[in-house]
Amino acid sequence: MAEVIRMPRMSDTMTEGVIAEWHKKVGDKVKSGDLLAEVETDKATMELESYNDGTLLYIGVEKGKPAPVDGILAVIGNDGEDYKPALDAADGAPPKAPEAKAPEAKAPEAAPANGQAPARETTPANEAAPLNKESSPKQAPAATTTAPSTVALPAGAREIRMPLLSDTMTEGKIVAWNKKVGDAVKSDDVLADVETDKATMEVIGYEEGTLLYIGVEAGNAAKINEIIAIVGKEGTDVSAYIAAEKAGGNAAPAATSKPAVENAPPEAEAAHHAEVDASSNGRIKASPLAKKLAADKGIDISKVNGTGDNGRITKKDIDSYIPAAAAPEPAEKAAPSVTPAPAKPAAAAFVANGQEGFTDTPLTQMRKVIARRLSESKFAAPHFYLTMEINMDNAIASRITMNEVSPVKISFNDMIIKASAMALRKHPDVNSSWMGDFIRHNQHIHVGSALALPEGLIVPVIRFADQKSLSQIAADAKELYGKAKDKKLQPAEFTGNTFTVSNLGMMDIEEFTAIINPPDSAILAVGAIKEKVVKTGDGFGVINIMKLTLSCDHRSVDGAVGASFLQTLKKFLENPVTMLV
Repeated sequence: MAEVIRMPRMSDTMTEGVIAEWHKKVGDKVKSGDLLAEVETDKATMELESYNDGTLLYIGVEKGKPAPVDGILAVIGNDGEDYKPALDAADGAPPKAPEAKAPEAKAPEAAPANGQAPARETTPANEAAPLNKESSPKQAPAATTTAPSTVALPAGAREIRMPLLSDTMTEGKIVAWNKKVGDAVKSDDVLADVETDKATMEVIGYEEGTLLYIGVEAGNAAKINEIIAIVGKEGTDVSAYIAAEKAGGNAAPAATSKPAVENAPPEAEAAHHAEVDASSNGRIKASPLAKKLAADKGIDISKVNGTGDNGRITKKDIDSYIPAAAAPEPAEKAAPSVTPAPAKPAAAAFVANGQEGFTDTPLTQMRKVIARRLSESKFAAPHFYLTMEINMDNAIASRITMNEVSPVKISFNDMIIKASAMALRKHPDVNSSWMGDFIRHNQHIHVGSALALPEGLIVPVIRFADQKSLSQIAADAKELYGKAKDKKLQPAEFTGNTFTVSNLGMMDIEEFTAIINPPDSAILAVGAIKEKVVKTGDGFGVINIMKLTLSCDHRSVDGAVGASFLQTLKKFLENPVTMLV
């Protein structure tokens, strides 16, 4: 069965992508996870991988040429298979003669339906890959040859599938639906709020019409490319198409009945701060992210003016809100709602009665990805570790002097990021990525700085760190850390790292080893600065020592290369003035 590969939407502002390089040619065998092409977007050059096994039958866009989002890039199918019926179906042309052989009586009806605008169809990229990628919509069932696939999407209806909202995302949880079945939808309306492994983000409809179907209830997760909704003309019946999707096993929806959708908002409101339906008098319409930010900042959300659809309050409104002078009253009202918490007495009862007990905590999207990616890194990349002591006496004195004139407070971590970036420039082999059958030496230097959040780790990226001053790095880091804590980081701000720094010194950890953060070839673990007694001349003295441990991927970085890098890093940190030239 031939599958159409379309241009995925790889950033929130992307309208088209340029094929920077094809890694497969027509006739080549393709396996799930194989790199098909590199796509240059408005944010970065990203990799497009396949979730399909088969043969590359057709390439629709030459290297160096642009393709719009959802534009046809390629077709993958069985060796020798005629790809034209799938291509024609995707282009909106009537199907070829072979499709008329389908046994169902509804087969002839597929022709006029396929003449309409096709649903979004691509194949999702492999999330285990190291670089930032996007999913491609799967091929519409009308292009297949099995009986269920002969039921085409009704004229004028379009699928909305779960988009890839971060480079490590494999599924997204629907926090809240901002529309319900039967609501009118405009092209720029926010359909739903989706919790990914990185942040809570908004899914835009990009279609006009009526919301005909919701496939995943609020509070449930959907895999990349799974159908989450269908938009079309009011009154359009899509039940046959949904049934065919289920029968064919293609992105099976999580729910099909309207009552389930109607029951979702109160559930979501209790467990996930879902959006309140504004159709009822006295209720507030706000995104869950806006509600969370308002709660974190102590803002009475009822006093915020919404600028979204129909007065809906968004995170932008919370960020720009300036509270009035008399705003302490909401805090008093909020206090009683927090007090009834019987969890501690219940737990104490277990202990007092000598009973065993436990609590199962569901994994967050971020925690799921941390577990998967670091497991892949630890067991796929052969790690080795190099530890070195750094005398930080000069760094301590220099930092005090620099902070007297710096517009932003410079931390020791900022100095380590700068020193690492300059050392990477002298040792490009460390600034590399293992790509399976080749090593990629990155010409740019983007240093990730691991940050611990309650939900798990995230790595904001200081881009072009070697070209920035210490005060610029400090300012960038402060801004990124703030965004990360507020869950406002955009994909471009936590992807593209070529090296990573993980610092636990502020937690009094003297020394540790870190797991390499893909796609890097190395990660630097930073310990606390400790006083150490050393022999000096005729007596003894005290110096300030910091231990650094470099974890290296032995496939791309040899021991001598890693050791030379640490020696250079040591020189920069022990003589900070050398970083200023």
